[in-house]
Amino acid sequence: MPSAKLSVVSALLLAAAALLAGCSTKPVDLTAKMTPEEILAEAREEVYNLQYTKAIGLFEKLEGRAAGTPLAQQAQLEKAHAHYKNEEPAQAIATLDRFIRLHPASPALDYALYFKGVVNFNENLGLFSSLTRQDLAERDQQAAKESFASFKELVTRFPDSRYAPDARARMTHIVNSLAKYEVHVARYYFSRGAYLAAINRAQQAIADYRDAPALEEALHILVQSYDALQLPQLRDDARRVLQTNYPQSRYIGGSGGEAPTTTVRQGPWWKLW
Repeated sequence: MPSAKLSVVSALLLAAAALLAGCSTKPVDLTAKMTPEEILAEAREEVYNLQYTKAIGLFEKLEGRAAGTPLAQQAQLEKAHAHYKNEEPAQAIATLDRFIRLHPASPALDYALYFKGVVNFNENLGLFSSLTRQDLAERDQQAAKESFASFKELVTRFPDSRYAPDARARMTHIVNSLAKYEVHVARYYFSRGAYLAAINRAQQAIADYRDAPALEEALHILVQSYDALQLPQLRDDARRVLQTNYPQSRYIGGSGGEAPTTTVRQGPWWKLW
């Protein structure tokens, strides 16, 4: 019996020791005695040191500590930026969407809309675009369309915003990119002999994106496709439109000519490196 009692006591002691050990390893909140301003400064320091995950955690602490104040709004915006720099565009956009929903009267709303557009704009470039130099027009266009929607909301609601001029420039680029995408697909179909599909995509570009530079090639693809289908009247109509709108076009000449060729691309205006 005494030995059984000792076993019970030993088990209790071991359990207590384990509990104490667990308490001793409990994470310590280093921000507990810091002011909101100090937390913000520490988070910005982590961003400066490229420690984005740590910065995000600090911004989240600040959101809770300064809830209902402009400082909490600032924390949300800077957290979105940290997610973006940490190659987490989905989290950045989710943070911005939350900010836009919760703070519709914020003086920083124009920036939130602008930055959401920028995140989607650059997301459309793709992770490896700097290596492959793949054009925006050759990628899926959903992110470009979402980017355009954010910029459009910005310039509509805040036409005098300091971010509006750049947003408008990016909108123009996006429209040209979307037009080039349609022409890219049309060119692909033409190269494989799918002339009706090429005509449909070229006509889609002409209908949706007036004045975009890519429409010159869209008209040329129409000329070629109608010629390949032995439809001379439609071919000649398309050629007349091409000659009227682009009298100096490099595509003018001959009934069909060679298939459109890819020109050497210059560095895009949005590329900062």
